[in-house]
Amino acid sequence: MKFFSRLFIVLLFSTLSFIVHAEGDNTLPQVKLETSLGDIIIELNQDKAPNTVANFLNYVESGFYDGTIFHRVIENFMVQGGGFTEDFVQKDPNDSIKNEADNGLSNVKGSLAMARTGDPHSATAQFFINTVDNGFLDFKSDKQDATWGYAVFGQVIEGMDTVDTIRAVATGNKNGHGDVPDENVIIIKASIVE
Repeated sequence: MKFFSRLFIVLLFSTLSFIVHAEGDNTLPQVKLETSLGDIIIELNQDKAPNTVANFLNYVESGFYDGTIFHRVIENFMVQGGGFTEDFVQKDPNDSIKNEADNGLSNVKGSLAMARTGDPHSATAQFFINTVDNGFLDFKSDKQDATWGYAVFGQVIEGMDTVDTIRAVATGNKNGHGDVPDENVIIIKASIVE
């Protein structure tokens, strides 16, 4: 009888342990950017920035980013992409989204954030990867446009060496834009990591 009691207790704890592990296994989505200079894998924080992540994944799944370039590169600031083709033609994005910068995530090195204009709620498809800690881009207040910040929604988990390679490329002016790589840095394909 003691044997069966012990066996029951062991099985019960094993089952509970499995259930707890399964419920706690909320894996965050990851996206792989295959670029002409190497791959980058980014983990997206859908818990902190659900609408921004959904927006980004929609662009990834539709193939919007395939064949686009990193069109703005500032070595000790960030690398920006997701809006221009290899011929430097601006793509037509979907509607803008609400700024989720007030989510507790910071513009630290390797974080992924949404690019936008002076209007805090103008982000569409363009994004940037911070190449250094840029805390001045974080949310401060919703009282004025300048203090809204830039919504962080992911973090590079593999391929920061690729980001460092991109940040060091030579840049110049092109079609009225500054900080454009002299040679295209192409996002060959963006895909969800299964």
